[in-house]
Amino acid sequence: MTVVPAEHLMMLICDGCGDSVTGTGCTLPDAEVVWTLVFENDWVGSPFASGPHHCPRCSVRAVVDDGGLGVDDLDDVGGAPPVPEVDPVERVRRALDEAVTVGERVLVDLADVEVIDSAGLGLLVRAHQDSRQDGRRLCLVAPSRFVLTVLHTMRLDGVFPIFDSRTRAMSGAAGPRPA
Repeated sequence: MTVVPAEHLMMLICDGCGDSVTGTGCTLPDAEVVWTLVFENDWVGSPFASGPHHCPRCSVRAVVDDGGLGVDDLDDVGGAPPVPEVDPVERVRRALDEAVTVGERVLVDLADVEVIDSAGLGLLVRAHQDSRQDGRRLCLVAPSRFVLTVLHTMRLDGVFPIFDSRTRAMSGAAGPRPA
């Protein structure tokens, strides 16, 4: 466990060096979700309490080759934490572009969407509205635990039928799973 909850505060502990930061990370109803504390303090790692989490100093990737940086040089390196290779919104856009229509259902496979932000949620809500206008239902397939938690937190989990696999979504026989 890398997060220690206390009344209205949470302590986030770096798995690399043991440094910690305390803040009001419990802004969401689910105490397992700590992404607000992680991102507000420029840390990297899991959006969940179980980690791993790394402070900005430990998130720097050391380059070990001739004349490069080593672990001992981490104190001398500053700057922003590494930027993810793909913007989370782009993964949602790609999933919506690759959506499959089966009867009255539009299936959006979110298996490659690990995290989602407000822009991604906006895309899903807009696609839901467009589907309704066409007489269809937008269904989410294989969303990550993080996406499910965000949907629940934003009270959108009841809006979208959610399937845990592409097979169940295609058949529709098993019906959507509860969020």
